[in-house]
Amino acid sequence: MLALAATAAHGQITLKSPSWNELAERDRQVLAPLQSDWNNLDGQRKQKWLGLAKRYPTLQPEEQQRIQTQMQEWSRLTPDQRNAARERYKSLKSLPPEKKDAVREKWQEYQNLPPDKKRELAAKAPPPPAPAAGSRPPPQQPARTPAKPPAAPPTPVPHPATP
Repeated sequence: MLALAATAAHGQITLKSPSWNELAERDRQVLAPLQSDWNNLDGQRKQKWLGLAKRYPTLQPEEQQRIQTQMQEWSRLTPDQRNAARERYKSLKSLPPEKKDAVREKWQEYQNLPPDKKRELAAKAPPPPAPAAGSRPPPQQPARTPAKPPAAPPTPVPHPATP
């Protein structure tokens, strides 16, 4: 049940953000990998996870196992790694269909690699992240040129004395 509470002072709508102990037992079982992080999640993320927990019983066992594995992997990520994953997801979601297909093909190729090759690739340093859509790249520093020395003051010209 999606519970909405209106904040009268600001006229904003906020999502209910239940604590871990307020969750139904079946939701806690499904979301167990997230227990240590749950109370630090914002309301929107909690509602997304709760939506998944509600759909969970209708999923095939293979899909349930995949989701459990993904939640366990997610729970082991650092906050920076999670933010990077969210940014990658956003950028992939906005790709045109033909590029999405190319990414899926590459992913499938990766999935078919032997485990030792996957470990080898994982050990390589990832490329620097691209700037997020809508963000500005850092300002370029102009090339520094040596300052010109100050011009020498004009040399005084002696005036002939007038008689």
